[in-house]
Amino acid sequence: MITLIIAVSIGGGSYAAAYYLGDWGLGWSIFAGILGFGVFQGVFAYLVQRRVKRDMEAVQGILLAGQKRLQQKTQRWQIRPPGSVQAAQKEIMADTKVFVKEALAATEALRKYRLWVPMMDRQIATAQLQLSWMIKDFKTVDLLMPKAICIDPTMCAIKMARCYMLDRPTKEIRKVYEKGVRRTRYNGNVLLAATMSWIEVKRGEVDAAFKTLTEALKKSDNATLKQNHEQLMNNRVAHFSNSGIGDQWYSLLLEEPRVHMQRQRSAYR
Repeated sequence: MITLIIAVSIGGGSYAAAYYLGDWGLGWSIFAGILGFGVFQGVFAYLVQRRVKRDMEAVQGILLAGQKRLQQKTQRWQIRPPGSVQAAQKEIMADTKVFVKEALAATEALRKYRLWVPMMDRQIATAQLQLSWMIKDFKTVDLLMPKAICIDPTMCAIKMARCYMLDRPTKEIRKVYEKGVRRTRYNGNVLLAATMSWIEVKRGEVDAAFKTLTEALKKSDNATLKQNHEQLMNNRVAHFSNSGIGDQWYSLLLEEPRVHMQRQRSAYR
């Protein structure tokens, strides 16, 4: 808003200077006003976007560094496994909380742009919601959800997953699904369709899940969606699985990935 006010002021000043001081005539004076407005908006937007991008990259850098440390730890576990799967999962969650909280603190640096960038508050809320989701801080997630922007499939799927956790009506979840699907391109609907059909299957609404997948496959050739569609078609509901989607599916926290720890073999016989 402040940016717009300043830009309008500069545009108006350029017009007044050209018309009253420069005697440019009405047409050229209007052109000067529009030019002043446009140049300020363009230059300012470029400078602010660079700063916003820099601060966002700092947040992303914290996440990537944390994830890299986790990958190194899991690779060491392949050589020397921990005591149990449960112990490994607890350790991973504890390590994740450390770098996610660091990333959450870094998002606060974006607040200085609230007066200059439209919808910055909502962008910050969206980023913080996704980070809070990673560490299962559902209290914060619920506080941020009304402010978050549900544009991309991941955010819509998170909202659907949270609605399911809160036992919201399927009709309400489907509204989120349909709104998200409308914005997707070919194969961009995979996570949304997988989530919606999984929820319907879990609630015993198998016919609705089959219909969801039938419609989804008109905009996708994803193997997991095809396989689940075939399983429902043949009444093999027990074989319905979204595991083929991988980490993207498990990040919704609706199911735990199956982890198999290899036992360390003795070098002696």
